[in-house]
Amino acid sequence: MSKKYFGTDGIRGRVGEYPITPDFMLKLGWAAGMAFRKMGACKVLVGKDTRISGYMFESALEAGLTSAGADVMLLGPMPTPAIAYLSRTFQAEAGIVISASHNPHDDNGIKFFSGKGTKLPDELELMIEELLDTPMTVVESSKIGKVSRINDASGRYIEFCKSSVPTGTSFAGLKIVIDCAHGATYKVAPSVFRELGADVVVLSAQPNGLNINENCGSTHMGQLQAAVLAEHADLGIAFDGDGDRVLMVDHTGAIVDGDELIFIIARDLHERGKLQGGVVGTLMSNLGLELALADLGIPFVRANVGDRYVIAELLERDWTVGGENSGHVVCFNHTTTGDAIIAALQVLMALKTRNEGLAQTRQALRKCPQVLINVRFGGGDSPLEHPAVKEASARVTQAMAGRGRVLLRKSGTEPLVRVMVEGEDETQVRGYAEELAKLVTEVSA
Repeated sequence: MSKKYFGTDGIRGRVGEYPITPDFMLKLGWAAGMAFRKMGACKVLVGKDTRISGYMFESALEAGLTSAGADVMLLGPMPTPAIAYLSRTFQAEAGIVISASHNPHDDNGIKFFSGKGTKLPDELELMIEELLDTPMTVVESSKIGKVSRINDASGRYIEFCKSSVPTGTSFAGLKIVIDCAHGATYKVAPSVFRELGADVVVLSAQPNGLNINENCGSTHMGQLQAAVLAEHADLGIAFDGDGDRVLMVDHTGAIVDGDELIFIIARDLHERGKLQGGVVGTLMSNLGLELALADLGIPFVRANVGDRYVIAELLERDWTVGGENSGHVVCFNHTTTGDAIIAALQVLMALKTRNEGLAQTRQALRKCPQVLINVRFGGGDSPLEHPAVKEASARVTQAMAGRGRVLLRKSGTEPLVRVMVEGEDETQVRGYAEELAKLVTEVSA
Protein backbone atom coordinates (compact mmCIF):
# COMPACT_ATOMS: atom_id res chain seq x y z
CA MET A 1 0.00 0.00 0.00
CA SER A 2 1.51 3.32 -1.08
CA LYS A 3 1.83 6.21 1.35
CA LYS A 4 0.18 9.57 0.83
CA TYR A 5 2.36 11.74 3.05
CA PHE A 6 5.41 9.83 4.26
CA GLY A 7 8.47 9.71 2.03
CA THR A 8 11.68 7.77 2.59
CA ASP A 9 12.56 10.04 5.52
CA GLY A 10 9.35 11.41 6.99
CA ILE A 11 7.30 14.31 5.64
CA ARG A 12 9.03 17.32 4.11
CA GLY A 13 8.19 20.37 2.02
CA ARG A 14 8.05 24.15 1.81
CA VAL A 15 6.75 25.99 4.86
CA GLY A 16 3.21 27.27 4.32
CA GLU A 17 2.50 24.88 1.46
CA TYR A 18 0.43 21.80 2.25
CA PRO A 19 1.22 19.63 4.12
CA ILE A 20 3.87 21.76 5.87
CA THR A 21 1.24 23.97 7.50
CA PRO A 22 0.19 24.51 11.14
CA ASP A 23 -3.25 22.93 10.68
CA PHE A 24 -1.75 19.79 9.15
CA MET A 25 0.82 19.54 11.95
CA LEU A 26 -1.98 19.81 14.52
CA LYS A 27 -3.79 16.92 12.84
CA LEU A 28 -0.54 14.97 12.42
CA GLY A 29 0.21 15.32 16.13
CA TRP A 30 -3.26 14.04 16.95
CA ALA A 31 -3.04 11.12 14.49
CA ALA A 32 0.41 10.15 15.77
CA GLY A 33 -0.77 10.41 19.38
CA MET A 34 -3.77 8.19 18.66
CA ALA A 35 -1.58 5.61 16.91
CA PHE A 36 1.06 5.58 19.65
CA ARG A 37 -1.60 5.34 22.38
CA LYS A 38 -2.68 1.98 21.00
CA MET A 39 0.55 0.71 22.59
CA GLY A 40 -0.64 1.85 26.04
CA ALA A 41 0.40 4.87 28.10
CA CYS A 42 1.96 7.30 25.68
CA LYS A 43 5.02 9.55 26.09
CA VAL A 44 6.44 11.34 23.03
CA LEU A 45 9.66 13.37 22.81
CA VAL A 46 9.71 16.36 20.45
CA GLY A 47 12.93 18.00 19.24
CA LYS A 48 13.76 20.37 16.42
CA ASP A 49 16.56 22.06 14.52
CA THR A 50 17.08 25.83 14.50
CA ARG A 51 14.86 27.01 11.63
CA ILE A 52 12.34 29.67 12.60
CA SER A 53 9.24 27.67 11.63
CA GLY A 54 10.14 25.08 14.25
CA TYR A 55 8.48 27.17 16.97
CA MET A 56 5.18 27.17 15.07
CA PHE A 57 5.19 23.47 14.29
CA GLU A 58 6.36 22.50 17.78
CA SER A 59 3.28 24.22 19.25
CA ALA A 60 0.94 22.63 16.71
CA LEU A 61 2.31 19.12 17.28
CA GLU A 62 2.17 19.64 21.05
CA ALA A 63 -1.53 20.57 20.85
CA GLY A 64 -2.35 17.63 18.61
CA LEU A 65 -0.46 15.07 20.69
CA THR A 66 -1.96 16.21 23.99
CA SER A 67 -5.48 16.26 22.52
CA ALA A 68 -5.01 12.56 21.78
CA GLY A 69 -3.93 11.90 25.36
CA ALA A 70 -0.18 11.71 24.78
CA ASP A 71 2.28 13.26 27.23
CA VAL A 72 4.88 15.46 25.49
CA MET A 73 8.48 16.10 26.53
CA LEU A 74 10.08 19.04 24.69
CA LEU A 75 13.80 18.93 23.94
CA GLY A 76 14.28 22.19 22.03
CA PRO A 77 17.01 22.41 19.35
CA MET A 78 18.84 19.07 19.30
CA PRO A 79 20.48 16.93 16.59
CA THR A 80 18.20 14.37 14.98
CA PRO A 81 20.20 11.39 16.32
CA ALA A 82 19.94 12.87 19.83
CA ILE A 83 16.15 12.49 19.66
CA ALA A 84 16.61 8.86 18.62
CA TYR A 85 18.93 8.26 21.60
CA LEU A 86 16.79 10.13 24.16
CA SER A 87 13.63 8.34 23.00
CA ARG A 88 15.31 5.13 24.15
CA THR A 89 16.68 6.43 27.43
CA PHE A 90 13.38 8.03 28.47
CA GLN A 91 11.51 4.87 27.42
CA ALA A 92 9.16 6.93 25.28
CA GLU A 93 6.78 5.42 22.76
CA ALA A 94 8.21 7.67 20.05
CA GLY A 95 10.39 10.64 19.19
CA ILE A 96 9.50 13.39 16.71
CA VAL A 97 12.03 15.65 14.99
CA ILE A 98 10.98 18.93 13.35
CA SER A 99 13.63 19.39 10.67
CA ALA A 100 14.33 19.60 6.96
CA SER A 101 17.90 18.39 7.42
CA HIS A 102 20.25 20.01 4.87
CA ASN A 103 17.51 22.10 3.17
CA PRO A 104 17.25 25.92 3.50
CA HIS A 105 15.19 27.60 6.25
CA ASP A 106 12.04 27.94 4.17
CA ASP A 107 11.61 24.16 4.10
CA ASN A 108 10.69 22.03 7.08
CA GLY A 109 9.55 18.53 7.84
CA ILE A 110 8.80 15.85 10.39
CA LYS A 111 10.78 12.70 11.15
CA PHE A 112 9.62 9.99 13.53
CA PHE A 113 11.55 7.51 15.64
CA SER A 114 10.18 4.51 17.48
CA GLY A 115 10.80 4.08 21.19
CA LYS A 116 13.80 1.95 20.23
CA GLY A 117 15.39 4.85 18.34
CA THR A 118 14.72 3.34 14.90
CA LYS A 119 12.60 4.44 11.93
CA LEU A 120 8.89 3.80 12.34
CA PRO A 121 7.68 0.53 10.79
CA ASP A 122 5.61 0.92 7.63
CA GLU A 123 2.47 -0.37 9.33
CA LEU A 124 2.62 2.41 11.94
CA GLU A 125 3.16 5.11 9.29
CA LEU A 126 0.15 3.72 7.39
CA MET A 127 -1.93 3.78 10.57
CA ILE A 128 -1.04 7.45 11.09
CA GLU A 129 -1.98 8.21 7.48
CA GLU A 130 -5.35 6.47 7.86
CA LEU A 131 -6.08 8.50 11.01
CA LEU A 132 -5.19 11.73 9.17
CA ASP A 133 -8.18 11.09 6.91
CA THR A 134 -10.62 10.75 9.83
CA PRO A 135 -12.27 13.50 11.91
CA MET A 136 -10.15 14.82 14.79
CA THR A 137 -11.51 14.20 18.27
CA VAL A 138 -10.31 15.15 21.75
CA VAL A 139 -10.03 12.78 24.69
CA GLU A 140 -12.00 13.66 27.82
CA SER A 141 -10.41 16.42 29.91
CA SER A 142 -9.01 14.11 32.60
CA LYS A 143 -7.02 12.19 29.93
CA ILE A 144 -5.52 15.15 28.03
CA GLY A 145 -1.74 14.81 27.87
CA LYS A 146 0.71 16.88 29.88
CA VAL A 147 3.73 18.81 28.60
CA SER A 148 7.15 19.15 30.22
CA ARG A 149 10.58 20.28 29.10
CA ILE A 150 13.81 18.27 29.44
CA ASN A 151 16.34 20.85 30.58
CA ASP A 152 19.41 18.60 30.67
CA ALA A 153 18.93 17.04 27.22
CA SER A 154 22.15 18.54 25.80
CA GLY A 155 24.27 17.26 28.68
CA ARG A 156 22.83 13.76 28.38
CA TYR A 157 23.59 13.61 24.66
CA ILE A 158 27.10 15.04 25.04
CA GLU A 159 27.96 12.28 27.52
CA PHE A 160 26.46 9.67 25.20
CA CYS A 161 28.61 10.86 22.30
CA LYS A 162 31.74 10.83 24.46
CA SER A 163 30.92 7.27 25.56
CA SER A 164 31.38 6.09 21.94
CA VAL A 165 35.16 6.33 22.38
CA PRO A 166 37.12 4.46 25.09
CA THR A 167 37.18 5.97 28.57
CA GLY A 168 40.22 8.17 28.99
CA THR A 169 40.51 9.01 25.29
CA SER A 170 42.13 12.39 24.72
CA PHE A 171 42.47 14.32 21.50
CA ALA A 172 44.90 16.77 23.09
CA GLY A 173 47.25 18.23 20.49
CA LEU A 174 44.64 17.93 17.72
CA LYS A 175 43.39 21.21 16.25
CA ILE A 176 40.06 20.95 14.47
CA VAL A 177 37.63 23.37 12.86
CA ILE A 178 33.92 22.56 13.24
CA ASP A 179 31.20 23.96 10.97
CA CYS A 180 27.82 23.59 12.71
CA ALA A 181 25.75 24.93 9.76
CA HIS A 182 23.93 27.29 12.18
CA GLY A 183 21.97 24.15 12.95
CA ALA A 184 21.09 21.66 15.64
CA THR A 185 24.70 20.78 16.57
CA TYR A 186 25.65 24.35 17.45
CA LYS A 187 25.65 23.74 21.21
CA VAL A 188 26.60 20.10 21.62
CA ALA A 189 29.29 19.49 18.98
CA PRO A 190 31.86 22.04 20.22
CA SER A 191 31.40 20.75 23.78
CA VAL A 192 31.94 17.10 22.79
CA PHE A 193 35.27 17.72 21.06
CA ARG A 194 36.53 20.26 23.61
CA GLU A 195 35.72 17.98 26.52
CA LEU A 196 37.77 15.27 24.80
CA GLY A 197 40.78 17.59 24.73
CA ALA A 198 40.82 18.93 21.16
CA ASP A 199 41.63 22.54 20.31
CA VAL A 200 38.37 23.56 18.61
CA VAL A 201 37.65 26.47 16.27
CA VAL A 202 33.90 26.86 15.71
CA LEU A 203 32.17 28.18 12.58
CA SER A 204 28.49 28.84 11.87
CA ALA A 205 27.16 28.37 15.40
CA GLN A 206 25.02 31.52 15.68
CA PRO A 207 21.59 30.41 14.46
CA ASN A 208 18.97 33.12 13.95
CA GLY A 209 16.22 30.92 12.51
CA LEU A 210 16.95 31.95 8.92
CA ASN A 211 20.63 31.08 8.35
CA ILE A 212 20.56 27.30 8.80
CA ASN A 213 22.64 25.64 6.02
CA GLU A 214 23.19 29.05 4.37
CA ASN A 215 26.56 28.88 2.62
CA CYS A 216 27.87 26.68 5.40
CA GLY A 217 27.82 23.13 6.72
CA SER A 218 28.21 19.90 4.79
CA THR A 219 26.44 21.25 1.68
CA HIS A 220 28.72 24.30 1.33
CA MET A 221 32.27 23.31 2.25
CA GLY A 222 34.19 26.37 1.04
CA GLN A 223 34.13 28.25 4.35
CA LEU A 224 35.44 25.21 6.24
CA GLN A 225 38.18 24.55 3.68
CA ALA A 226 39.40 28.15 3.95
CA ALA A 227 39.30 28.09 7.76
CA VAL A 228 41.30 24.85 8.03
CA LEU A 229 44.07 26.38 5.92
CA ALA A 230 43.96 29.75 7.69
CA GLU A 231 44.04 28.15 11.17
CA HIS A 232 46.71 25.59 10.18
CA ALA A 233 44.32 22.99 11.62
CA ASP A 234 44.78 19.23 11.44
CA LEU A 235 41.31 18.76 9.92
CA GLY A 236 37.81 20.19 9.65
CA ILE A 237 34.40 18.68 10.37
CA ALA A 238 31.19 19.84 8.68
CA PHE A 239 27.71 18.94 9.93
CA ASP A 240 24.38 19.50 8.21
CA GLY A 241 21.47 21.37 9.76
CA ASP A 242 20.09 18.51 11.82
CA GLY A 243 23.34 16.72 12.65
CA ASP A 244 22.92 13.39 10.89
CA ARG A 245 25.40 14.08 8.06
CA VAL A 246 29.14 14.69 8.33
CA LEU A 247 31.89 15.47 5.84
CA MET A 248 35.50 16.35 6.61
CA VAL A 249 38.39 18.40 5.26
CA ASP A 250 42.01 17.29 5.60
CA HIS A 251 44.87 19.67 6.47
CA THR A 252 45.43 20.48 2.77
CA GLY A 253 41.83 21.69 2.40
CA ALA A 254 40.68 18.64 0.41
CA ILE A 255 37.14 17.37 1.06
CA VAL A 256 36.77 13.86 2.51
CA ASP A 257 33.33 12.47 1.64
CA GLY A 258 31.08 9.87 3.22
CA ASP A 259 32.54 6.95 1.25
CA GLU A 260 36.01 7.76 2.55
CA LEU A 261 34.81 8.20 6.14
CA ILE A 262 32.99 4.86 6.01
CA PHE A 263 36.16 3.19 4.72
CA ILE A 264 38.32 4.71 7.48
CA ILE A 265 35.89 3.52 10.17
CA ALA A 266 35.38 0.05 8.69
CA ARG A 267 39.11 -0.57 8.16
CA ASP A 268 39.89 0.46 11.74
CA LEU A 269 37.26 -1.92 13.15
CA HIS A 270 38.46 -4.69 10.82
CA GLU A 271 42.08 -4.30 11.89
CA ARG A 272 41.06 -4.43 15.54
CA GLY A 273 38.88 -7.51 14.96
CA LYS A 274 35.71 -5.60 15.85
CA LEU A 275 33.97 -5.27 12.47
CA GLN A 276 30.75 -7.27 12.49
CA GLY A 277 30.08 -8.58 8.98
CA GLY A 278 30.65 -6.15 6.14
CA VAL A 279 29.67 -2.67 4.96
CA VAL A 280 26.45 -1.39 3.37
CA GLY A 281 26.68 1.43 0.82
CA THR A 282 24.22 2.64 -1.81
CA LEU A 283 23.86 2.54 -5.57
CA MET A 284 25.80 5.83 -5.65
CA SER A 285 28.73 4.71 -3.47
CA ASN A 286 31.97 5.07 -5.40
CA LEU A 287 33.37 1.87 -6.87
CA GLY A 288 36.67 2.71 -5.19
CA LEU A 289 35.05 2.01 -1.81
CA GLU A 290 33.94 -1.43 -2.94
CA LEU A 291 37.37 -2.27 -4.38
CA ALA A 292 39.28 -0.99 -1.32
CA LEU A 293 37.09 -3.03 1.02
CA ALA A 294 37.48 -6.09 -1.22
CA ASP A 295 41.27 -5.77 -0.96
CA LEU A 296 40.83 -6.11 2.82
CA GLY A 297 38.43 -9.03 2.50
CA ILE A 298 35.49 -6.97 3.79
CA PRO A 299 32.09 -7.77 2.17
CA PHE A 300 30.20 -4.88 0.60
CA VAL A 301 26.59 -4.61 -0.58
CA ARG A 302 24.60 -1.76 -2.08
CA ALA A 303 21.17 -0.57 -0.95
CA ASN A 304 18.89 1.94 -2.65
CA VAL A 305 19.78 5.61 -2.08
CA GLY A 306 18.52 6.78 1.32
CA ASP A 307 19.64 6.07 4.87
CA ARG A 308 16.36 4.24 5.50
CA TYR A 309 17.40 1.57 3.00
CA VAL A 310 20.96 1.40 4.32
CA ILE A 311 19.66 0.84 7.84
CA ALA A 312 17.18 -1.83 6.67
CA GLU A 313 20.00 -3.72 4.94
CA LEU A 314 22.24 -3.48 8.00
CA LEU A 315 19.48 -4.84 10.23
CA GLU A 316 18.70 -7.70 7.86
CA ARG A 317 22.35 -8.77 7.71
CA ASP A 318 23.18 -7.98 11.34
CA TRP A 319 26.07 -5.75 10.20
CA THR A 320 27.10 -2.55 11.96
CA VAL A 321 28.67 -0.08 9.48
CA GLY A 322 27.13 1.61 6.45
CA GLY A 323 26.14 4.90 4.91
CA GLU A 324 26.09 7.22 1.92
CA ASN A 325 28.67 9.36 0.17
CA SER A 326 26.59 12.42 1.17
CA GLY A 327 27.76 11.90 4.74
CA HIS A 328 25.09 9.77 6.38
CA VAL A 329 27.25 7.31 8.33
CA VAL A 330 25.71 4.61 10.51
CA CYS A 331 27.67 2.98 13.35
CA PHE A 332 25.29 0.43 14.84
CA ASN A 333 27.88 -0.63 17.39
CA HIS A 334 27.20 2.71 19.10
CA THR A 335 23.75 3.96 18.12
CA THR A 336 20.57 3.19 16.15
CA THR A 337 20.71 5.73 13.33
CA GLY A 338 23.06 7.96 11.35
CA ASP A 339 24.87 10.22 13.82
CA ALA A 340 27.33 12.83 12.53
CA ILE A 341 29.09 13.53 15.84
CA ILE A 342 29.57 9.85 16.68
CA ALA A 343 30.79 9.08 13.14
CA ALA A 344 33.31 11.93 13.37
CA LEU A 345 34.57 10.59 16.70
CA GLN A 346 35.09 7.13 15.20
CA VAL A 347 37.19 8.68 12.41
CA LEU A 348 39.30 10.57 14.95
CA MET A 349 39.82 7.35 16.91
CA ALA A 350 40.98 5.58 13.74
CA LEU A 351 43.48 8.37 13.06
CA LYS A 352 44.72 8.20 16.65
CA THR A 353 45.10 4.41 16.48
CA ARG A 354 47.13 4.60 13.25
CA ASN A 355 49.00 7.74 14.35
CA GLU A 356 48.22 9.26 10.95
CA GLY A 357 46.68 12.45 9.64
CA LEU A 358 43.45 12.42 7.65
CA ALA A 359 45.25 13.17 4.36
CA GLN A 360 47.47 10.12 4.79
CA THR A 361 44.77 7.75 6.03
CA ARG A 362 42.39 8.50 3.16
CA GLN A 363 45.00 7.50 0.55
CA ALA A 364 44.21 3.80 0.99
CA LEU A 365 40.93 4.40 -0.85
CA ARG A 366 41.47 5.45 -4.46
CA LYS A 367 38.18 6.83 -5.75
CA CYS A 368 37.30 5.76 -9.26
CA PRO A 369 36.47 8.27 -11.99
CA GLN A 370 32.70 8.57 -12.35
CA VAL A 371 30.87 10.08 -15.31
CA LEU A 372 27.15 10.94 -15.05
CA ILE A 373 25.14 12.02 -18.10
CA ASN A 374 21.45 12.97 -17.91
CA VAL A 375 19.39 12.07 -20.96
CA ARG A 376 15.92 13.58 -21.37
CA PHE A 377 13.19 11.41 -22.85
CA GLY A 378 9.63 12.16 -23.80
CA GLY A 379 7.76 9.76 -21.59
CA GLY A 380 6.10 6.58 -22.77
CA ASP A 381 8.04 3.34 -22.54
CA SER A 382 11.17 3.48 -20.47
CA PRO A 383 14.31 3.40 -22.65
CA LEU A 384 15.88 1.26 -19.93
CA GLU A 385 13.66 -1.64 -21.02
CA HIS A 386 14.79 -1.44 -24.66
CA PRO A 387 16.70 -4.61 -25.68
CA ALA A 388 19.52 -2.61 -27.30
CA VAL A 389 20.08 -0.61 -24.11
CA LYS A 390 20.08 -3.74 -21.97
CA GLU A 391 22.53 -5.47 -24.34
CA ALA A 392 24.90 -2.49 -24.45
CA SER A 393 24.83 -2.12 -20.68
CA ALA A 394 25.66 -5.80 -20.20
CA ARG A 395 28.44 -5.60 -22.79
CA VAL A 396 30.09 -2.58 -21.13
CA THR A 397 29.80 -4.19 -17.71
CA GLN A 398 31.47 -7.36 -19.02
CA ALA A 399 34.22 -5.38 -20.73
CA MET A 400 35.20 -3.73 -17.42
CA ALA A 401 35.67 -7.20 -15.92
CA GLY A 402 34.67 -6.41 -12.35
CA ARG A 403 36.74 -3.21 -12.16
CA GLY A 404 33.95 -0.91 -13.22
CA ARG A 405 30.16 -0.65 -13.23
CA VAL A 406 27.21 0.78 -15.10
CA LEU A 407 24.14 2.31 -13.46
CA LEU A 408 21.16 3.37 -15.56
CA ARG A 409 18.17 4.71 -13.65
CA LYS A 410 15.20 6.97 -14.20
CA SER A 411 14.91 10.17 -12.20
CA GLY A 412 12.12 10.13 -9.66
CA THR A 413 11.22 13.78 -10.30
CA GLU A 414 12.01 14.56 -13.97
CA PRO A 415 11.71 12.79 -17.37
CA LEU A 416 15.41 11.93 -17.28
CA VAL A 417 17.49 8.80 -17.52
CA ARG A 418 20.70 9.04 -15.53
CA VAL A 419 23.57 7.22 -17.24
CA MET A 420 26.43 6.63 -14.82
CA VAL A 421 29.63 4.72 -15.56
CA GLU A 422 32.61 4.42 -13.27
CA GLY A 423 35.85 2.52 -13.44
CA GLU A 424 39.60 2.86 -13.09
CA ASP A 425 40.37 4.52 -16.45
CA GLU A 426 38.74 7.94 -16.84
CA THR A 427 39.06 8.04 -20.64
CA GLN A 428 37.49 4.61 -20.96
CA VAL A 429 34.73 5.48 -18.49
CA ARG A 430 33.81 8.67 -20.35
CA GLY A 431 33.75 6.84 -23.66
CA TYR A 432 31.41 4.15 -22.34
CA ALA A 433 29.12 6.73 -20.71
CA GLU A 434 28.84 8.77 -23.91
CA GLU A 435 28.18 5.61 -25.93
CA LEU A 436 25.35 4.52 -23.61
CA ALA A 437 23.89 8.04 -23.39
CA LYS A 438 23.80 8.28 -27.18
CA LEU A 439 22.02 4.92 -27.41
CA VAL A 440 19.45 5.92 -24.77
CA THR A 441 18.82 9.13 -26.74
CA GLU A 442 18.34 7.20 -30.00
CA VAL A 443 15.84 4.67 -28.60
CA SER A 444 13.93 7.51 -26.89
CA ALA A 445 13.43 9.45 -30.12
